[in-house]
Amino acid sequence: MDQKTQQKIDIDWTSCQGHGLCAELLPDHITLDEWGYPLVDGAPIPPRTIKRARRAASDCPVLALKLTPSATP
Repeated sequence: MDQKTQQKIDIDWTSCQGHGLCAELLPDHITLDEWGYPLVDGAPIPPRTIKRARRAASDCPVLALKLTPSATP
C-alpha cells in the first residue's frame, strides 16, 4: 500500500446488531450511541492502530465492520 492510501472504518448497517465489541477494541475511533450502535469518527486509521482495527473487523460477531482504502490528498 502506498503512503497516500490509508485505511478507514466502514460499517455495514444492515448487518450491525449493536454488540459493541468494535468500540471496546478501538475506543479512539469508535464510540457507541445510546442504543449501543457504533459511531465512527471518520478519521483515517493510523498505521500503529491498523492491527487492532483488523482485529475489530474480524472479531465482529456479524462481520459488519470493514477496513477500506481511503485516499488522502
